[in-house]
Parts: sequence; structure tokens; C-alpha cells
Amino acid sequence: MAGMTEAVSLAGRLLVATPALTDPNFDRAVVLLLDHDEEGTLGVVLNRPTPVEVESVLECWAELAGSPAVVFQGGPVALDSALALAVVPGDQAVEEVLGWRRVHGAIGLVDLEAPPELLASELGSLRVFAGYAGWGPGQLEDELLEGSWYVVESEPGDVSAPDPARLWRAVLRRQRGELAMVATYPDDPSMN
Repeated sequence: MAGMTEAVSLAGRLLVATPALTDPNFDRAVVLLLDHDEEGTLGVVLNRPTPVEVESVLECWAELAGSPAVVFQGGPVALDSALALAVVPGDQAVEEVLGWRRVHGAIGLVDLEAPPELLASELGSLRVFAGYAGWGPGQLEDELLEGSWYVVESEPGDVSAPDPARLWRAVLRRQRGELAMVATYPDDPSMN
């Protein structure tokens, strides 16, 4: 690819695992990309709720957590660290909100060190993730070439989907053409 200068950043887009992706960490995963540049890629898996209540680990943020109010497994890296995403609804997403950094559109990262009351009036709903998904330089591009992921636009509601188990199918279903057909792919192809 000589002559290719600036790679297009995929930050803010969704990676949707294709049925061909066999890594159990990412089976049927929907990953929101938070950062994507020449140094690598970072994202969180949006559809892996854990049984751990937000209240039990980050009590001060519990009342801002959307339903289900549990910690989600954001990916296999740094499982002992937490990060939070929140949607800032309406027009205030135009201004910077203290303690919130825009990722894409109305979706942003929340500074969990900030006092929750500072953000309470601004945030739509908050989702807390333990760990994240990370790719080294060029690694995600290789996986895309192998056909492991579909890249699609995110919607603010994806971050706080009340039924995470259905997110994979829901995201695919709203795509046009062939991708919408993939949503009907059986959970176990051998049962087909």
C-alpha cells in the first residue's frame, strides 16, 4: 500500500465479530473502538455483562449506571482496571463536560476519579467496564483483512443497550444488505 499516508481512524465505530472469528474472548462480540491510530487500537466489548454489581465496586457511581447496573467485561486486557462510558444527551454534547472526554458523537469516557455529582446532571447513562480490548500497530488491520470483523457505525444507544445479549444481532440487523442477513446466523452452525 505505498502512497497511503494517513490511515482512517476507526475510533467511535463498532467492530462486530463475524461468525468466522473463533477467539472465545470475542465470540459474537460488539466492540466500541475508543482509540485507533498508528500506535494501535483500544476498545471495549459492549455485550459482556458480568454478575458483579456496579454498586459493589464503584458505589458512588452506582445510581448513574444504566440497566443492567453491572460491570461489563470490556476485554481480556487489564481486567483489574475500570473504565466508564457515558452518553451525554442533547445539545450539551457540543460543549466539553468536566470529567467526560468525547470519543465519538455523544459517547464519551468518564473520569472515574471525578466526583459523580459533577457529572450527574449531564450524563444519560453510564456503563462501567473491567478491562479492555487492545491491538498492537497493524494487528487490527490484519484481522480486518482476514475477515474477523465487520466495521459499522455506532449509535449512542449501543453503549447502554438494556439487553446486551441481543446487541450482536441488533447491530447487524440495522445494517443494509448482506450484513443484515448475518444476524440470522445460528448460534451453533452444526445445528443448521
